[in-house]
Amino acid sequence: MTQIDTLNAIMDARYSCRAFRPDPVDRATIETIVATAQKVPSWCNAQPWQVTITSGAATDSFREALYAHAMSATPAPDLDWPEKYQGVYLDRRRACGFQLYNAVGIEKGDRPAGARQMMENYRLFDAPHVALVTAPKELGPYGAMDSGGFVAAFTLAAAALGVATVPQAAIAAYAPMVRDHFRLPDDRNLLCAISFGYADDDHPANSFRTERATPADVIDWKD
Repeated sequence: MTQIDTLNAIMDARYSCRAFRPDPVDRATIETIVATAQKVPSWCNAQPWQVTITSGAATDSFREALYAHAMSATPAPDLDWPEKYQGVYLDRRRACGFQLYNAVGIEKGDRPAGARQMMENYRLFDAPHVALVTAPKELGPYGAMDSGGFVAAFTLAAAALGVATVPQAAIAAYAPMVRDHFRLPDDRNLLCAISFGYADDDHPANSFRTERATPADVIDWKD
């Protein structure tokens, strides 16, 4: 197997897990994931990401507090949400949502059931760990862009070790609450979270995989 075959096998194995077993991931494995993700490129090698990682009681207390907060609070993300999704981006977003709803038995148009499924984000999908990713406010969108590379590498390193992940922008919706809960510095933007652990392979939420665009869909060749 060539190196590109190995990389593709890892990328094919990675998916957004939405149901986890309670079994914790040992600290040495988590440190290996982070050490591997650290190798991604960043502008001027700034490596702007910092990661707050929970285990055990810290995960459970955060899960409880976040869910309760999200039930009634108004979203207040550090970074503006996308203005809108349209065209192919809206099509892809809808396709992913419909796949999830079909997998868990939510009928089209059942808004209450859809809302309940969405709220599972704030229960961290029962994951035993969550990693909160922040970057310095002063680095603006470029600090966020660099940190996106770290998030991608984190999920791939985890997949290579049999650990399931789900990156969650949804948690950044309540940045002030998260910052207060973990006493995060005010000079850092909360970008996203990555809930992780071992997948519950029998849960229907983990039974589907999204499609990817082809190179022809994304390359504009100039010869």
